[in-house]
Amino acid sequence: MVSLVVLAVFLLWETHSMPWTAAFKPLFSDGSFTHREITHVAMLRKTAEVCRDIATAQGQDFTLTIENTMTASAVQKACSRSPASSSVLSATRFHLAIAETYFSNAAIDLQFMLSAKHHIDNEAFGEGRDLITQGVATVKAGVQRGSYISARVTLGALCHTLQDFYSHSNWVELGFAAPFSNLIRPDQPLNNLAGPNTQTCRNCNGENCGANILPEILQQKKLTSGYFSISSSTKPAGKCSHGGFFDRTSSAAPTGGINKDTVSSNHGIYHHRAADLATKATMDILEDIRLATGNQAFLRLMGLRQTSVLAFVIDTTGSMSDDIDEAKRVSFSIIDSRRGTSEEPSEYVLVPFNDPDFGPLTRTENADVFKERINTLLASGGGDLPEMCLSGLQMALAGAPPSSDIFVFTDAAAKDIDLLSTIKAMIESTKSRVTFMLTSPFSFRRKRGVFASQRVYSRSMSQSEMQFYRDLAHASGGQAIEVTKTTLSQATEVIMDSTISALVTVLQVIGSSANAENISFLLDSSLSNVTVYITGVSPHFTLYSPTGVSQSGSVPDGPLGSIQTVGNLWRVKLNSDNQTGEWSISITSTSTYTIKVFGQSSVDFLFNFVEQSEGGDFTPKDNRPFIGRNATLFLSVTREDLVTVTDVLLAEVSGSDTVNGTVTSVGGSGFLVYLQRIPEGAFVIHLKGLLNDSSSTDRFQRQSPTQLRGSRVAIAAQSNGTIDPANPFSVSFTLASNGSGGHYTIRARNDRSFIVSVPSSLNVEAGGSAQGTLTLTAPPNTESGTDVTLTIEAEDPGSTDSNYVTLRLTVMAEVTDVSRPVCNVVSIKADCPVKCGSASWELTANLTDGIGSGISSVSINAGNGSLSISNAMSENGTNVTVAFYNASCCSQEVELVAVDGVGNVGTCFTSIKHLTAKTTTLMPATITTTNRGYSVLFPKYLLLFVYLLW
Repeated sequence: MVSLVVLAVFLLWETHSMPWTAAFKPLFSDGSFTHREITHVAMLRKTAEVCRDIATAQGQDFTLTIENTMTASAVQKACSRSPASSSVLSATRFHLAIAETYFSNAAIDLQFMLSAKHHIDNEAFGEGRDLITQGVATVKAGVQRGSYISARVTLGALCHTLQDFYSHSNWVELGFAAPFSNLIRPDQPLNNLAGPNTQTCRNCNGENCGANILPEILQQKKLTSGYFSISSSTKPAGKCSHGGFFDRTSSAAPTGGINKDTVSSNHGIYHHRAADLATKATMDILEDIRLATGNQAFLRLMGLRQTSVLAFVIDTTGSMSDDIDEAKRVSFSIIDSRRGTSEEPSEYVLVPFNDPDFGPLTRTENADVFKERINTLLASGGGDLPEMCLSGLQMALAGAPPSSDIFVFTDAAAKDIDLLSTIKAMIESTKSRVTFMLTSPFSFRRKRGVFASQRVYSRSMSQSEMQFYRDLAHASGGQAIEVTKTTLSQATEVIMDSTISALVTVLQVIGSSANAENISFLLDSSLSNVTVYITGVSPHFTLYSPTGVSQSGSVPDGPLGSIQTVGNLWRVKLNSDNQTGEWSISITSTSTYTIKVFGQSSVDFLFNFVEQSEGGDFTPKDNRPFIGRNATLFLSVTREDLVTVTDVLLAEVSGSDTVNGTVTSVGGSGFLVYLQRIPEGAFVIHLKGLLNDSSSTDRFQRQSPTQLRGSRVAIAAQSNGTIDPANPFSVSFTLASNGSGGHYTIRARNDRSFIVSVPSSLNVEAGGSAQGTLTLTAPPNTESGTDVTLTIEAEDPGSTDSNYVTLRLTVMAEVTDVSRPVCNVVSIKADCPVKCGSASWELTANLTDGIGSGISSVSINAGNGSLSISNAMSENGTNVTVAFYNASCCSQEVELVAVDGVGNVGTCFTSIKHLTAKTTTLMPATITTTNRGYSVLFPKYLLLFVYLLW
């Protein structure tokens, strides 16, 4: 079965054929909704609701109207903690988080197209619910550990199954107007399912399937879903089929189907109701995750609280004392000067390395923790030159959020150059930029510190070793800055430039001509703090403004800006006035040079190569596009309310080849770009368009800083995304080539040093394919929620071409505790006059988790009072968490949230609005009812009161 699924994945990847079973798939405008749109709307709505609730609790206004037509930029603006701030606001990371989630959702149709449980076909309700609830537990564990990327991957996957329930089952036809709450509640039964021998459908009336579900099924509210197969028409007697062209069971009696995937499906009349319930159900899942993880962590999961990242990879060998001191100085300066502002980094990453060691990875949202860790770094040892630089960089690339700027401090060559292909694959996958701060001491010096007499000898790199770092930096869109240790402090201004929010790349080029070259670029009105970097050996350049004003590179302060020179870097900071229009740089250099133009702007774009189904939605490609065939690019543009996209092209980095794409809007911020071919060499993506505001229309341009490549090797992999630390984890992959045949080298690496077993090679005939399996084994004591990045590479027999696939996985031990915490309201004391004034009321509640994992946190979800917690032991030996809540009589309702050790959530809602007695003291009782789907124990004296509230 595994090989069949992998082969199906590969065939779909190769032929662009339509997925055989999928829900909510049509892409273009027949009025149907896709998984992408449902997930997008649900994430925007739930994020906006959370921001509204936070603003209300803080006594602030929230002016955004929450509706399905909201844009990510509008939600980002409304949720901004400092709406009056002068800093530029970007929704790029918000867009990215949403895209990561809905691309993972779409990938289920590619990876598990024949799996009944992933689509809740064949009445696989129990198995489908297990996927959903186990996925939710994995998301919660990942968020608790800060593994937001892998958590989004899991979130998207589980949402696909959840959403398919409403399209593939008869829940809508049964007349239910709300989502099926038990589908996300593993502690509740799945009642009234049609039995295996219960007939559920009759033949459709020709093409009319509106009445094919048996009347007794509808009357008895029996739950069923359609059967599906691409290979056989056999199904249990009397059962409904999924329906559609590829479903062979739909030709057998009872004929037809019940899916609501599109408005033209067998039950397309119910499509919009199914899509609406799928949206609400997705929001219910998000709400459960929010309650378990807290508002701030939830908003980080949504990508809303992620701004810039401060990420350092630092060589700690003996000659690096000055470099380490400078890294501390500049990081402390950034932290201290930006703390509490909108420019404060949202995350800090630190990886030390030397030889033979590297790590550990520090990834934290707490600036003081980062300070503490970097303060512990000491320069020691070394002297044998090459260090484990790429191993440290691999750890940082996996640990930092996508599109991060990572700074590597070293004065030695890389020892672990065998990791180069993996590093390049991770850079392409994460789109992160790597800047190397390369220092070169000229003589030995005495090491400071306790061993003051110890000499530390200089470690100069050869030109080829320096070029290794330059090429890697250029491929990522970063810089290789070459300075002495005494001038390093001047070069670290680059770090200050790169760790502010809303940075966009306008242009980045690599040149090597000794003849004068003129390079032009557009600056638009949304840009501010525009900076130009030029690196090289003594380049001569002149900058020209749109009005014809010029400034030579030899003039430090001129009419266009200020120029700072250090080592091989020229840093040009443009003046803030009169920037809009077409600029140009005239440059000559006897060696390779780079030019990078960037600034702050709310206008940016994200992109992914995708595989589009014929007439359907699309799924992402996690590797290089195939050379020799056409390709499709999906773009998401921020500030979609202002932007018109006119041109998208692929431009070769070293050469003049360009490929122009055909741009088609798919609604909202999304665009599909159809490309006839992929360039042979490395390329970047150029985006051009119009920026329309109330007063003017500007032309604008943006560029992807990271270099991309195509390949004649194709590799696809399938996994369920979750590693059980008790068992080896298998990943099946398929390799194919439209190039030469022979033995292809296979490599697999991960950032956690987990044990990997993989075949060293696969034999592929010319134009053929082959399959392989690897196993990944996590240590048994690995904590749940730990993320791991697995990269599988395939290299052709001549070592001239390669491709990769990157998987984000999560370690998750089996969760056996599915019971939610129970709330027992012990007493309410209220003495509230008609006018609340300064009077207050009190509530005491006992929170227990039975034989579960124990209460881990209690918080206020609604209410403006104060909460204190203590621990106690009941008479029968049960651990009890006692919650004492006190609030003003002006705030008469409270909802407490209790979360156990595995993320199960229980709530306790109480209101004193209808209490008539001035003071009421209530003792515990044993009457059990439910509130918002969670188990709650209420005193019997409150039962009538609760009933009246409902």
